[in-house]
Amino acid sequence: MGITDMASSATGFAFGAARNAWSLFLSDGIAPPHRTPSVIVGDGPHRTLRRFGPEHAGDPVLLVTPLAAPSSCYDLMPDQSVVQYLVDLGRGVYVLDYGPMSYDDRDLGFEVWIDDIVPEAIHRVSELSGNREVDLVAWSLGGTVGLLTAAAHPELPIRSIAAFGTPIDYAQIPLIALARVAGRYVGAPVLAGLSRLLGGIPAPIVQLGYRATALERELMRPWFIACNIADADRLARMESVDRFQAGMFGYPGRLFHEMGMRLTVANDLASKKARFAGRTIDLAAVTVPVLALAGTEDVLAPIPAVAAITEVLPNAAVRFTTAPGSHLGLLTGPAARTTSWVHLAQFLDDPHEAPRDPARGDEPAIRESQSGTWAP
Repeated sequence: MGITDMASSATGFAFGAARNAWSLFLSDGIAPPHRTPSVIVGDGPHRTLRRFGPEHAGDPVLLVTPLAAPSSCYDLMPDQSVVQYLVDLGRGVYVLDYGPMSYDDRDLGFEVWIDDIVPEAIHRVSELSGNREVDLVAWSLGGTVGLLTAAAHPELPIRSIAAFGTPIDYAQIPLIALARVAGRYVGAPVLAGLSRLLGGIPAPIVQLGYRATALERELMRPWFIACNIADADRLARMESVDRFQAGMFGYPGRLFHEMGMRLTVANDLASKKARFAGRTIDLAAVTVPVLALAGTEDVLAPIPAVAAITEVLPNAAVRFTTAPGSHLGLLTGPAARTTSWVHLAQFLDDPHEAPRDPARGDEPAIRESQSGTWAP
């Protein structure tokens, strides 16, 4: 490279760095917030239903949003949008959005989602799609809600369930080990007191807690910006995650109490039976095919916690697989399009067919256990 070329390259770098620094620190950001166009096809308290793509598309997919998370998790950026990926596959794509929670929502528990919000959305999507069965796709606690809804209401028109980063065995999550121990002794009164005092867990605390699970990312943020100040694409991806985190909502009091005592301390899902509001939901009632994906760098839902799903659904064909990524990265990271989304597309194409390992020709990549569950 000649002196002239080097000078031109240095000038371009300096100009890009200055422009990005101005946009990042003094203006509205590197890139505007992304939102794939959609149409509201259902509405009500904590149950906004949006359709993405054309009205008359292929088989319907309902993306079930996790509790306390904004639905933007499925639509971070143009090249990191699960909804756009599914639209491009020709599917009819719908997203369920709960919106923010307030003190007035303090008495809402899991049963509101399991018996009301999610079943209503499934029926609506099926109706809008010519009464076809609906594939549920969910992330994190959205997968928990999807599984419990299918178990509590086996009559629903559900074709399959795909769950990204949904923990089943909470004893396999090192991050919450101390909280589980403390919860056995003081959990119930402390959580009950917080619920009465605050009406739940406010959004700022939820946002802070989520950031704390990626402490290294937060601590290295200044260094990341300095190293990538001239790379607008990488900075824009950082911004999209920041906006997602800033958009997280709070948890209603009773629901957070149930999460803490039933899912975390009692580890209900690992015991195959969840107990909410004086009732027991038996996961053996799930009979539709299930895909469970775990991220190799996920600290909120590590691989063993997710893999436990192969032991708790005796009457469902369950595929379990891993893909690169953190909790959010598994769902919508830069590598998701060629890893986890490929597993999802293959599963949606035929949930009943065992996936194939290209390195072994026609040999199934996973085997079928005696219980009928697809296991590693």
